[in-house]
Amino acid sequence: MSGQHLADQDTPVFGVPLENVIPVNDSPGRMAAIEPSRMFLIRAGLNAYQQKHPDSPMYDASQGDGGASLPGVPRAILERAHQLQLEQGTSYDMPYGADRFRKAVVESYWKFDSASGLGPANVLAAVGGRDALVKAYEAMLHLGHGRLGDVIIASRVPWIGHNWGPYGIGANVALAPGDPAEAWAYTPEAIRATCEFVEDAGRKVAGVIITSPDNPTGRTITLERQAALARVALEAGAAFVVFDWMYHAVTDEQPNDLNQFIRLFSAEERQRLIFMDGITKSLGGSNIRNGHLIAPKAVVDFIAARASHAVIPSFHSQAVAIAAYEMGFQQAAQPLISVINASRVALKQALDARGWRHILGKGYYAFIDVGDWLRRAGMADSAALGETLARDWGVAVVPGIYFSPYASDWIRFSYATPVEKTLGALDRLAEALDALAR
Repeated sequence: MSGQHLADQDTPVFGVPLENVIPVNDSPGRMAAIEPSRMFLIRAGLNAYQQKHPDSPMYDASQGDGGASLPGVPRAILERAHQLQLEQGTSYDMPYGADRFRKAVVESYWKFDSASGLGPANVLAAVGGRDALVKAYEAMLHLGHGRLGDVIIASRVPWIGHNWGPYGIGANVALAPGDPAEAWAYTPEAIRATCEFVEDAGRKVAGVIITSPDNPTGRTITLERQAALARVALEAGAAFVVFDWMYHAVTDEQPNDLNQFIRLFSAEERQRLIFMDGITKSLGGSNIRNGHLIAPKAVVDFIAARASHAVIPSFHSQAVAIAAYEMGFQQAAQPLISVINASRVALKQALDARGWRHILGKGYYAFIDVGDWLRRAGMADSAALGETLARDWGVAVVPGIYFSPYASDWIRFSYATPVEKTLGALDRLAEALDALAR
């Protein structure tokens, strides 16, 4: 309001100029209710099983929880993070995070070179992956076509946060066509068709989400394929593409090289790309809650301005990441990654030996088709199976229908546990399926 005529003190005024006042819109009253994630309730079934069978082992193949199913953040890193916190003190940091965090992300983690055009101003700290993604969705809506109600495109079977996260901040979600035989992976034709579908509905595409390794399916696609799909999305009218790479370091291959990847795009295209990563999965920092975005400066500045009035990430979570990045991330995360890699090999062999239809790429999830057992057991979908498995058999998985109705015959099986736990969970699952389908 600087420079404008001010009303007298006794007259009510809006907090922004009249031309910037948000129009009345009744969409909040017409939105579908956003249900709480049922994944946090799965362990209730295991607790019921334990009460009935106190001497029987239980198997949690539902998630990968650092400090629970997985080794947590190594003690040496936590101790170093505590020392960094003592040095930093307890005053406010900037809404984009601490400058030292930005420096560690740029120099120690991604190791950006000058050709990438990326530096500290392109880094934004977040309170884990969910916070990072919600902030990215909001930026894509506002900086893309500048309209609420526009669309984020996700895969046919998306992670729950890719569905409800955008919807909660005023973006609609469109699920692209996909073939379960191909793990519902995007194709160029599917992305074009979905963009056309959105346009025909009178809306625009604010962004497309590309994730690999994928949650929930475990699907993995090459960097070259990801770049080709992103270019198709941008050419078809998407304002932004966000790459969810939270699992890319949890692999028996080299983690993604963003220096090389960014060179597959023109300077103009790079201004429409956002990358999300963090330590939740790859370092076992489930309750540390640290993630970050790599994005154009305009996106980072937009998010940081809003974060200054909302959620500012804690320094301690950044300190854990700094300690791991400065140590050398592959070394820091090796205790966890080695466990997952061993379980992936063992699970693949066991699934192949059983002849079960499944998807298993990298990351630490397998997606298993249990449709035949469901029908023989008279169950409507995998939700009923998930409840029964936890309560009566002491093995927790995530029903595929939690993610999408198109995956109602599937379950997500986490192998983010030591080999003996992973194979024990699979054996218990097989025993339960055989008994239920008799």
